[in-house]
Amino acid sequence: MKADFKFHNLLGTVYRQGDLVFTHDGSHLLSPVGNRVSVFDLVHNKSFTLDYEHRKNIATMDLNRQGTLLISVDQDGRAILVNFRSRTVLHHFNFQDRCYKIKFSPDGKWFAVTVGRFLQIWKTPSVTEDRQFAPFVRYRVHAGHFQDLLSLSWSYDGRFILTTSKDLTTRLWSVYSEDRELASTTFAGHRDYVMGAFFSHDQEKIYTLGKDGALFQWEYTTKGENEDQEAEPDLSKYRWRITNKHFCFNGRNKVKCVSFHAASNLLIIGFDNGEFRIYELPHFTLLQQLSMGQNPVDTVTINSTGEWLAFGSRQLGQLLVYEWQSESYVLKQQGHFDSMNSLTYSPDGSRVVTASDDGKIKVWDVVSGFCIVTLEGHTSSVTSIQFAKRGQVLFTASLDGTVRAWDLIRYRNFRVFTSVERIQFSCVAVDPSGEIVCAGSTDSFDIHVWSVQTGQLVDQLAGHEGPVSCLSFSQETGTLASASWDRTIRVWSIFGRSQQVEPIEVFSDVLAISTRPDGEQVACSTLHGQLTIFDIASARQVGNIDCRKDIISGRHLEDRFTARNSQRSKFFTTINYSFDGSAIVAGGNNNSICLYDVANEVLLRRFVVSKNMNLNGTLEFLNSKRLTEAGSLDLIDDAGENSDLEDRIDNSLPGSNRGGDLSTRRVRPEVRVTSIQFSPTATAFAAASTEGLLVYSIDDTMVFDPFDLDVDVTPQTTLESLNNKSYLESLVMAFRLNEDYLIQRVYEAIPASQINLVSNSLPTVYVGRILKFIADYAMESQHIEFNLLWIKALLCTHGSYMNLHKRDFSSAMRSIQRFLGRVAKDVVATSKTNTYAYRFLTSTKDDVDGAGDEQDKNGGSSSEGENGLNGLDEDEKMTDHEDEEEWQGFEDKKKQLPLQDDGESDDEEDLI
Repeated sequence: MKADFKFHNLLGTVYRQGDLVFTHDGSHLLSPVGNRVSVFDLVHNKSFTLDYEHRKNIATMDLNRQGTLLISVDQDGRAILVNFRSRTVLHHFNFQDRCYKIKFSPDGKWFAVTVGRFLQIWKTPSVTEDRQFAPFVRYRVHAGHFQDLLSLSWSYDGRFILTTSKDLTTRLWSVYSEDRELASTTFAGHRDYVMGAFFSHDQEKIYTLGKDGALFQWEYTTKGENEDQEAEPDLSKYRWRITNKHFCFNGRNKVKCVSFHAASNLLIIGFDNGEFRIYELPHFTLLQQLSMGQNPVDTVTINSTGEWLAFGSRQLGQLLVYEWQSESYVLKQQGHFDSMNSLTYSPDGSRVVTASDDGKIKVWDVVSGFCIVTLEGHTSSVTSIQFAKRGQVLFTASLDGTVRAWDLIRYRNFRVFTSVERIQFSCVAVDPSGEIVCAGSTDSFDIHVWSVQTGQLVDQLAGHEGPVSCLSFSQETGTLASASWDRTIRVWSIFGRSQQVEPIEVFSDVLAISTRPDGEQVACSTLHGQLTIFDIASARQVGNIDCRKDIISGRHLEDRFTARNSQRSKFFTTINYSFDGSAIVAGGNNNSICLYDVANEVLLRRFVVSKNMNLNGTLEFLNSKRLTEAGSLDLIDDAGENSDLEDRIDNSLPGSNRGGDLSTRRVRPEVRVTSIQFSPTATAFAAASTEGLLVYSIDDTMVFDPFDLDVDVTPQTTLESLNNKSYLESLVMAFRLNEDYLIQRVYEAIPASQINLVSNSLPTVYVGRILKFIADYAMESQHIEFNLLWIKALLCTHGSYMNLHKRDFSSAMRSIQRFLGRVAKDVVATSKTNTYAYRFLTSTKDDVDGAGDEQDKNGGSSSEGENGLNGLDEDEKMTDHEDEEEWQGFEDKKKQLPLQDDGESDDEEDLI
């Protein structure tokens, strides 16, 4: 098994705080998610997260007009310059103070940043200039405000800058020295913070908006209106004056954010009650008034064309992209309100389902990174989730005393399992056949067993002498392993209603267990930091891994020792076997994810969960200058010094782990991993953490992994063999080189008539590799029928061999299943839906052509009668016959796949 996993994407979190940024073409939206940046492709429905991390949460960021340079600044003023196209970090820089806003100039030559109460203008690094030691060169510093700056905006010619401040004023600054006399202006008159100031498109007017909703329009005019127009104007009488005032009344609600699009004169205002309004200037006409919830709208931005608006809400973690002209949502995403408790992959690996303390279950698409659906029904925290083997039914356990079964075809809850007593369920496990579901609770010592078909409680497995902490089913043998606080692991035969072996004694509290897919071994994580592996048949220990030296526990702010001397959380609370049982991935209430080799009992890789210093448990060293007799300076509450009431109020709730227990001064959330699982396709694993859902995957495109390579096997000889029409030889040589471009070229060059012959002669060692290639290639390819012919030929030829070696082909078959589920079934469904439209169009065309031919034969007379009807009947018969052949061919292909789910049954019994 390959171990070169890398961070791939961050799901479950779409917005934390900071600025939203559109690319110039409007197709991508950049959103800060904690100390990382996620990019949402709004056209192709995909998302990815940049690799780099800040030391703290991102406060502001901007992308230049060319889309090449991205600058992001965290709460402490530390900036990172990134090449956005290559996703490469170019430079780190520290502004040494809090930065509220950073903006590139329209031409991209400069960028301005508000550092405290100062405005700084910097030159943008460029490859055309001579190489210099410092990429960042400061051009000018402007001082004049006596409180922190809140926003800035550039003029459209790049010569002037408007800044707003908490001192209730707006100032106009110049970039170049020759414009200094024109720009030395202060705009005063607001009675509250000025949230934004903007130039009109012709730069003849300036609009300023206060926090109280007052909008002032400024123009460069004289005080008198009777001045002679023919005489030369006296510039000494000209100054910026208020020419109009408007007020957007919204009760006691304050303005939280504002954005202006000069080309279309659109002003978008977000309020702290979740409402946003769209006005048209200069007449201040209200176009739309909508609400995105009851929480404040923290940021708003508009794309270059003025069609799409992006809103972000910090408290809910909500992100909206709204098309105001059609009044429809382009994107509407929201993460979990509370921390995630559990996750599971669908059997085909295309979806990840997460459960949270907020009682909601969210289904995430792995390819796009978006939330497909949110399931609501539980009235308390959801503690555990599991998929049935066929992949269309999801089981969830909750603290509300219920276990629910969800239909992921119709997205509904069709079964509710309850106990005789009112107890809180903490873990759930599903039999591979999907007929039995088991749940354990910390309130009871018994394991509850229900029948999925009837929903009745069929058994209560007694034997444990303490609360049941975790359950795990084997995917092949159907044996159930359970762990309890009585320091034992018991293996049950569900259908035999008995224990297979004697209880397995463990010398410490068991925190997590995982059964190997073949059901021969079970691994457990203990409170003493050990990974112990037992043989199920003999109940003997066959392996042990000491994990304490591999765990990065990290220090908290209140600790007076370094991370190396910390004994906190030196254990794992969640573990999972890989698909082949050769590796175990583990995580816990610490800052590390460890990947272990089971056979050799060694650490393969260690991943750091987060470098965000806003979380407890990420620090390593002790900074003595931040420590006082009263504790750390970072724990001192300075919110009472804020001038705004909403800034002084602390909304954090008491909680031991997620942050907010003010009595013990624990006001920061703790970094931890609550659940971890391998993907069934064996190319990725996901971890539910404090930062969100972290996805680590293997990048096959960047790894050169030759197979049985020989000196004579080169790309040139492969292409020569292809030109000589030696298709089998060229295909084998391409797979030996393992170059994707070469494999794709040979694969596409093989004629459809030769597919069966090549498949019959293909060595079995290449069957899994070509199936995996076809599955990945077919997700983006337009040749659906060509790919289906290849799959059918391979399964018909090598199906018996694959059935004997299921484990070797499980990853490839799940990838094929994902392709059939996402692409092929959609094509067939579309064909079925448009059958009658196709018949109508073809029959109309034949009818018109037949009428024209008959008119030519009869010298201009039209005869539609029986000839037209007969032609229509023949076309219908032919279409019916072709449809039946096409659908029967697809049904035959599906029957060859033992893992494929048809997903078309209407009965709940068929669904299970």
